[in-house]
Amino acid sequence: MADAIRFDDFMKVDIRVGRVVKSEPYPEARKPAIKMWIDFGPEIGEKKTSAQITAHYTPEVLVGRQVVAVINFPPRQIGRFMSEVLVLGLSDSDGEIVLLGPDKDVPVGERMH
Repeated sequence: MADAIRFDDFMKVDIRVGRVVKSEPYPEARKPAIKMWIDFGPEIGEKKTSAQITAHYTPEVLVGRQVVAVINFPPRQIGRFMSEVLVLGLSDSDGEIVLLGPDKDVPVGERMH
């Protein structure tokens, strides 16, 4: 179990819902990955990321899907691609990533609380 944190510390992590507007394979990545462009609404705009989610997803099925991401990490260079957000997921029983997302449509940019 992780160390306890204060609520104020948790609130520093800006977790928002966005909608995947574009997605494509990322064959240059060391491990198989998919590049995604995610719309977080007018306040935040479109951000891009790459994720190692090829076991359960293809680029085509991701477009239009709502995903949950941390939007206030600094950008991170992934090969020749700059990842601006961290899409959240959980490992299945084989260790493959399953994306987190709302079970009902919510406004893009909505902050988790």
